[in-house]
Amino acid sequence: MNSRSHYDVAIIGAGMSGLAAGIRLAHFGKRVCIFERHNTVGGLNSFYSIGGRKFDVGLHAMTNFVGPGVKGTPLGKLLRQLRITREEFALCEQKQSRIAFGPHGETSLRFTNDFGVLEGEVAAKFPAQIDGFRRLTALVRAYDNVSLDAPAVSAREQVRRHLTDPLLEQMLFCPLMYYGSASEHDMEFGQFVIMFKALFLEGFARPLDGVRVILRVLLDKYRAAGGERRMKCGVKHIVAHEGRAAALLLDNGEEISADHVLSSIGAPETARLVQSGHRLQPAPAPGRLSFVETITILDCPPAALGWGSDTIVFFNDSAKFDYACPADQVDPRSGVICLPNNFDYGPGLGLPEGIFRCTCLANYERWAHLPEETYRADKHRWYAALQHSAQRFLPKLPSTDAFTRATVTTDMFTPRTIAKFTGHLGGAIYGASEKNRPGRTDLANLYLCGTDQGFLGIVGAMLSGISMANFHILAKK
Repeated sequence: MNSRSHYDVAIIGAGMSGLAAGIRLAHFGKRVCIFERHNTVGGLNSFYSIGGRKFDVGLHAMTNFVGPGVKGTPLGKLLRQLRITREEFALCEQKQSRIAFGPHGETSLRFTNDFGVLEGEVAAKFPAQIDGFRRLTALVRAYDNVSLDAPAVSAREQVRRHLTDPLLEQMLFCPLMYYGSASEHDMEFGQFVIMFKALFLEGFARPLDGVRVILRVLLDKYRAAGGERRMKCGVKHIVAHEGRAAALLLDNGEEISADHVLSSIGAPETARLVQSGHRLQPAPAPGRLSFVETITILDCPPAALGWGSDTIVFFNDSAKFDYACPADQVDPRSGVICLPNNFDYGPGLGLPEGIFRCTCLANYERWAHLPEETYRADKHRWYAALQHSAQRFLPKLPSTDAFTRATVTTDMFTPRTIAKFTGHLGGAIYGASEKNRPGRTDLANLYLCGTDQGFLGIVGAMLSGISMANFHILAKK
């Protein structure tokens, strides 16, 4: 058991942003310790084991993928700042993804890691919109989305200056919102730009062994740099004194102190830790957007069922996309299908079993307080509903019972699961809708990184940790 009671930097939470911040700080000789309440790292992008199988959570794909030699990109900055080689992450590109709208996906836009594919799809399906789409793309390319003090403007308003077809607008927003928006109905334009670049101008990739590869690399780098971490040892309170975080009271009763505290657990969650009569002002309300996800293990690759082309499918069964907390437990009208087998792993390589994942919007309050028997029954009911809804947007199965016969085992997580294992209030996947780009709080040495700082995606989360470490700690003399 580590007995040190004072650090240069204490980091709350061992998610992607906390780990990245820890590596960056340790590289520069800072005495750093990460405090994590749970027994695994990764936060919203981790894994768990059932029956000898490892199940990824969070990671459908790592966005912001670019090939070797492409300069000036988030992935390149991340690798350089954390001293990671491309080979260590072992990223394999997607085959193709789709945005499918209509009762059975009658209108669809294909996209790959080659932006020209999406541009060609827009030209073919929405010929009257292609000039506006190109103007929008030029604006996105030129926009400074990493500015920490850029004014907040509506993405819908900006997009409508260039696109006049509501269906195309909705189709572009659907994947960007599902993969990063904490706001209902609209996005802040800077967030829209981050996600447009991450998904469309750059792209998707995944290691063969999933999120465990990313986490293993981060942990190895952190250990090698001399960083410490305390697992199953969360922070119970932040003790405030004279406008500073004076001490951290741990779950086990210990008290430690640090010159700087970096919290990756979310703004409202961090505010709730502060005691001694001091509350962070303003403390944003917890986010309202949460999800359910079903995971089905198959005895064959999805290609054997006719599902070999698509890596990820963003679906919506009408022309109007309603990205909001649903009134019911789940909204099966829209969602994300992920087929992890359908990445290009290279000749002779692939996953040992088929995997089918389906994610849909969910209402935390409708799940949070159910008796256990009701909770399990509702999970079973919604699992079936989600499979039925999602399969409308994939090629027809060879027989009506083909999917059932191929199913080996299933699992499902809900907003209740998310809240339990991440600590996010309300099971809010993307945190509060109001982001804090500078990462400052009204305690002079307490800073935010990760979900509520505002950089999005897995690469964005790590860059958030790096940026806040650089800006608030390493840049100070």
